[in-house]
Amino acid sequence: AHHQHYSEFRYPFIKKASSFSSSLSSSGGGDHTYDYIVVGGGTAGCPLAATLSQKFNVLLLERGGMPFGNANISLLENFHITLTDTSSTSASQYFISTDGVLNSRARVLGGGTCINAGFYTRASTRFINKVGWDLKLVNNSYSWVEKQIVHRPKVAPWQVVVRDSLLDLGVSPFNGFTYDHIYGTKFGGTIFDRFGRRHTAAELLASADPHKLTVLVHATVQKVLFDTSGKRPKAAGVLFKDENGNQHRAFLSNSRSEVILSCGAIGTPQMLLLSGVGPKAELEEMKISVILNNKFVGQGMADNPLNTVFVPSKKAVKQSLIQTVGITKMGVYIEASSGFGQSKDSIQCHHGMLSAEIGQLSTIPPKQRTPEAIQAYIRRKKDIPHEAFRGGFILEKISNPISTGKLKLNNTNVEDNPSVTFNYFKHPHDLQRCVDGIRMATKMVQSEHFTNFTQCDKQTTDKILNMSVLANVNLIPKHTNDTKSLEQFCKDTVLSIWHYHGGCHVGKVVDREHKVLGVHRLRIVDGSVFDESPGTNPQATILMMGRYMGLKILRDRLGKAAGV
Repeated sequence: AHHQHYSEFRYPFIKKASSFSSSLSSSGGGDHTYDYIVVGGGTAGCPLAATLSQKFNVLLLERGGMPFGNANISLLENFHITLTDTSSTSASQYFISTDGVLNSRARVLGGGTCINAGFYTRASTRFINKVGWDLKLVNNSYSWVEKQIVHRPKVAPWQVVVRDSLLDLGVSPFNGFTYDHIYGTKFGGTIFDRFGRRHTAAELLASADPHKLTVLVHATVQKVLFDTSGKRPKAAGVLFKDENGNQHRAFLSNSRSEVILSCGAIGTPQMLLLSGVGPKAELEEMKISVILNNKFVGQGMADNPLNTVFVPSKKAVKQSLIQTVGITKMGVYIEASSGFGQSKDSIQCHHGMLSAEIGQLSTIPPKQRTPEAIQAYIRRKKDIPHEAFRGGFILEKISNPISTGKLKLNNTNVEDNPSVTFNYFKHPHDLQRCVDGIRMATKMVQSEHFTNFTQCDKQTTDKILNMSVLANVNLIPKHTNDTKSLEQFCKDTVLSIWHYHGGCHVGKVVDREHKVLGVHRLRIVDGSVFDESPGTNPQATILMMGRYMGLKILRDRLGKAAGV
């Protein structure tokens, strides 16, 4: 209860959706209009709403609940529990792409920052230049986020071993602790503090003007409402449901006002489609009235393929999520996690971010990762010796996949997942890079840094090899000189590291200012506009983008008077 009071005191403007007084019968009186309505209180939506509230009345609508005082969100050692919770009230909504890879999207105030592995690192200057952002404002916006929620990690022993083996393999120089995206090996920041407590985007709401911001939780937006009387459709407001299932409407107050979608790379294309913006034939098939025909909505969906190798250890290993990253010149990022297997919590033996419970059944090819397979594993696990869970993972992520897919609606219920296809490894260049990455991971595991640390001799390794098949984790492939078998390994063991993006690309769905093409007063601020995932891990840039776009909008609207 103490947490409740603390957050009510600190965030008095966060209310339940049912407290909103407009019902559909009322005409939406003058007091219920807003300068900005932000849909989605996530990684981008929280900093965006906080920033806009410095000068304007803002309504932030979040479908999920509060993150404060929830130990499964707050504590590092419970990181995997939210992801394994597939109930309808979970902070994580799981979805399965048509490729067969299990994935997650956030359903909580704070968004992905509440359910991720915490790693914080900036985008490359190349990325910032490519999207055409103002570098000075970008750096100010990153700093604004960093001062409030980012920490320097206490580097775990496993992460040091990863660093040393990367340096030996020529992923150099060692760049120490830095947020910057530069070739070589480094330690990055984290949103976990030194007590292992998570600090999320929701905390950025503390810098809002409490008199100008209203945040509603359990407010599930059904669609954007348009005024179609003019030559071009104009966003007029939104229709949303509260936690009791009652419908409400919220409206924009004047011609300069905007609805801004920050529902993420799955939620935003889905919301546009449900609102009648998208490919005409698909909308008509769903009996959605067409506001604007745009064949590009939902196109260009991408997810960086992740492949992993489990490194068994003879002794218990301290828990760590991602701290070290190797930024290679071959389009591959190497990261690591460790020590989750031995914790004695609700899931007796698990592997943290690579647990079979969260569908990361990487020893089973994607199409065969069924709910039954997961249940069978959970039953079998009770008989697997503890040693099979000691150790950690080397993670290998493709930096800029060329393969893309698409998103389309399964039905018109916003609470259901749309159908998403990522086409992992469809392009041969992506597959080639995975092969290179796995070869590199293999060399790391065989380096003396690892063998000294894990103290596993050949005999132990063979024993663990047999156990690890049951534990659903991959050890290094046996035939690393055989490219064909490595290609198969990549395809069969592909996972997601949750960095999916696209669906509302710049020049196709939005302009450079992220205004939706062909309609007025509608903008998008989230990862759906990206055609590559920024940095080695995207959260820093999406947090920054919320702040950056907020400042840009204020400056464009107020000029010098913005004072920001």
